Parts: sequence; structure tokens; C-alpha cells
Amino acid sequence: MEESLTPEEIVRELDKYIVGQSEAKKCVAIALRNRMRRRMLPPEIAEEITPKNIIMIGPTGVGKTEIARRIAKLTNAPFLKVEATKFTEVGYVGRDVESIIRDLTELAIRMVKNERIKTQEEKVREIVEERILDALMAQDSGRDEEADFESSPRVDVVWPTVSASLTRTREKLREKLRRGELEERIIEIEVEESSFPVEFVAASGMESLGIDLRDVFGSLFPPRRKRKRMKIKDAREVLFNQEVQRAIDMDDVVQEAIRRVEETGIVFIDEIDKIVSPPGGGYGPDVSRGGVQRDLLPIVEGSTVLTKHGPVRTNHILFIAAGAFSQSKPSDLLPELQGRFPIRVELSPLSEEDLYRILVEPYNSLVKQYKALLSTEGVSIDFTEDALREIAHIAYSLNEKMENIGARRLYTVVEKVLQDISFNAPRLKGQHIVIDREYVRKQLQDILKDEDVTRYIL
Repeated sequence: MEESLTPEEIVRELDKYIVGQSEAKKCVAIALRNRMRRRMLPPEIAEEITPKNIIMIGPTGVGKTEIARRIAKLTNAPFLKVEATKFTEVGYVGRDVESIIRDLTELAIRMVKNERIKTQEEKVREIVEERILDALMAQDSGRDEEADFESSPRVDVVWPTVSASLTRTREKLREKLRRGELEERIIEIEVEESSFPVEFVAASGMESLGIDLRDVFGSLFPPRRKRKRMKIKDAREVLFNQEVQRAIDMDDVVQEAIRRVEETGIVFIDEIDKIVSPPGGGYGPDVSRGGVQRDLLPIVEGSTVLTKHGPVRTNHILFIAAGAFSQSKPSDLLPELQGRFPIRVELSPLSEEDLYRILVEPYNSLVKQYKALLSTEGVSIDFTEDALREIAHIAYSLNEKMENIGARRLYTVVEKVLQDISFNAPRLKGQHIVIDREYVRKQLQDILKDEDVTRYIL
């Protein structure tokens, strides 16, 4: 979908879910469009054009992470969101930053594999149906073994010796199977079980070397085949997974996944301000913060990371970093790392009007979510405009008095407003409830009266 979206269309899509922050939306839209432009250039020029990484600066709850989430859904590109605080400097206990690229590669492989499964799904389901019918026929005819479809190169095998009566029986079973009448029937199928010692893998700690011991020692521990009895509804899933593995060329999947990571991959690094060492830091819990920044440098600049599937180049991966920088400044980052994020965009704090718009405008607005939840109990609710204005006003006031947590404050306030209705919903089935300003003030009177509102902080 990325190829067909203009910057204006990308911004419009983001507008459906995120209020305001037009500057951040424009920067992201331009970055995505530039990737499409680069792919249209001759290889010798395209190789020289690297993504302009973005750093988004703004208080919590203003839409930084939400922009990243929506980008992931808009693009058909491998996308990974990570927390900067989850990583440690090489040499310390924890995950090193190169695992970001390994995780992105694994994600891309799953993405490509799922796409290939969709293209093969109909064919595979036909094979599974035939194998289930073989098992049913073997039971009905008294044969001891089900037909071996695994060694057959074709699905539509015709046995010359099958009599007309057996053919009719098979077709009757097929009709019942498709109508779902045989789902609870027990059949016997052959399944593969891994014989690799899982405990050995878990304890080996080879991830940082990009090595999977199951690949290294796979030939020493071939999968065991055994016959199992199970219901048809369970057997269908087992057989589907078996046949999918045979139908998909995993080497081709891995190559395509690595190509996508290198050409279109996107990494969103959240909480990057939390790896800034405070003045006078460098010891205790802060000892590895600068090290994490230094480890990020080559990956963001462009390097080759070894994964168990092969080397992955990071030269053309787009990195988007985000942080509140409430206790630090972007200039506190290592100068080299600052230079690798040339585009900086500041997200503005949310006003009272913004909070009101967040309640009503987005496709997935909080009000719509609660309406949908309560509708499952047969309860219909509506908010008057003055009720929504009051909720926005109270949320804004709490943000001003206490910690400013942005739009997340709305969750606390709306949850408190609807607490009684949610609790009594089973007894209110069939009722239509209108929530007005007075109801909101009544439900939130504890907050309005009590200056100490700390218990309402998320």
C-alpha cells in the first residue's frame, strides 16, 4: 500500500486516528514517500540515497507512539517498535542492540511466510481434505494405515483399484466433512515431533552470535514421526501446518524477507531519552546508557548485522526515535547519534480542545470503544456535547495540576465516569442511557472537591 500513497494521503490516514501534530505527520509522510521514490531510481544512484532518520520530541501521551503504530498498518514494510531501555551495552547482561535487526528479520520472515501461505492456502486445504478422507476411508474399510499422501507429487491421485462403491462412499464422506458433520470424529494421522533438546537451546545463549543450534545440530536430531488419534477439527490444523511447510520454499521466503528488511524496514525506537546519562552519571544503573548509544551508532549509520539467516545490511532501514526529554535534552545525546537523526520534529502538548477532539474525532475514539463494549450487554449509551466538554476540561485540569500524561488522562476520567454503568450493565440490559454534564460532575465529584488527586493518576 505504501507505493500508492502520496504524502497527503498518508497524512489523511493518520488524521483518522491522531489529532493534531501535523508537523510530525508531514515528516513521516515525506520519509515514507522518499523510500518509494528511491526504489524508482537506477541502482547506482539508489545505493547512495540513505533514509533521513527522524527523532520525535514531545511529552508523553501526545501521539508519538500512536503515529508509529499507524505507520505499521499503513505500510506493507517490516516494522518493529522497541524500547531503548530494554537494551544494554555489549558485555553487560541483557539484550544488545543488534538483536533489533535480528527481531526485524524474524518479523519479516513471518510476514512473507504468511503471504505465501495465503497464495497456497486453497491448494493446501485440498490436500488436507484428501488426507482426512484417506484416514476416514482407512477406518471404514478396516485398513490399518492411511494412504501416504506425503510421498505423492500430486493431489488428485486416482487409484485404479478403487471400486465405484468406495468412490461413492468417499464422496459422501467429503460432503459430510464440508458440512462440518464429522468435526468430532476421531481419526488417526501421522505427525512429526521435534526431538531436539529444548532445554539445551534455552541455556546456550547463542542469540548474540546469530546462531540457531537447531540448524547446527538439526541433522543429529531428526523429527520423530508417530501416529496420533485426534478429532478431525484438531487434525485439520496439524495437517495444514505440515502441508504448508512442504508447499513453501523457506529459502526463497528468507531471501525475500531479508531484501524487504534492507530496502523497506522501519525501526521505531521509543523512550530514547531514557538512555541519556544524567550529568555526573556513568556509574551504577547509568553505567551502560552511553554504551547503548554508542552501540546504536553503527546500526543507525549503516552496517551489516549477522543473523542466523545470513547477513543483513542496515544502510537503508528507516529509524524513527521518540522521547519526552522531560529530564534531559536531545543535545544530551551523543553528538554522533544526534547527527544520525537529521530530522527533528517537536510534538506540542495537548490543549483542552485537542482532548475534546480526541474523544469524538478518531475512528477508534474512546467514546466509540465504550459504546461498543456496553452494547454487548444490550446497554446503549450516548454522551451529550457538554458532557464530553466537561470530561475534556477535567482531564486537562488534572494534567495541569499533576503530571501531564496527555491523552492517557482521558482513560482515567472516562473510566471513572462509566464505572457504575459498567458494573451494573447486566441489570441495565435494554436501556438507553444519556450521559450529560451533570452526570459527569456527579461521578467525578471526588476529583472536583479533593485537591489531592494523586489516586486518579495512571
